[in-house]
Amino acid sequence: MTEEIELSELDRKIVRLLQGEFPLVAEPYKALAAEIGITEEQLLARIAAMREEKKIRKMGAVLRHREVGFTANCLCVWNVPDERVDEVARRMAEHPRVSHCYDRNREADWKYNLYTMIHGYSREECENIAAELTIATGIDDRRMLYTKREWKKTSMKYFTEE
Repeated sequence: MTEEIELSELDRKIVRLLQGEFPLVAEPYKALAAEIGITEEQLLARIAAMREEKKIRKMGAVLRHREVGFTANCLCVWNVPDERVDEVARRMAEHPRVSHCYDRNREADWKYNLYTMIHGYSREECENIAAELTIATGIDDRRMLYTKREWKKTSMKYFTEE
């Protein structure tokens, strides 16, 4: 069972703030802090505390990969022996062109249990990356499902109802 964590109103404001656009200015945290009426130091201290308290896990950029030239991406699904999933997933997740790596349940008509998102400048490059992952792990039973059209790409938004 997941432990429920309480967030103060200030913490909720900070989470809402951090999931928006990051200001492209010399002092972005100062600009963000001003939006909610606190100092830059207070904002940075609360972010550090929330990380320490496991209220937030990470902060990161969302790359719109097509806009920077990554025109090919695929969901590559792998049939990995159950006893090797952790080891293989760690190895695959280390690759710089793998953005996501998930362990999923198998289904009666679907034998694949490890999913990776591979990004490249071409389909050929994606195929080469999958081949590198095969060499690194010894897993070669895979299917590559290429994106035809992107309908939505956003990060989760929390506390938006307020």
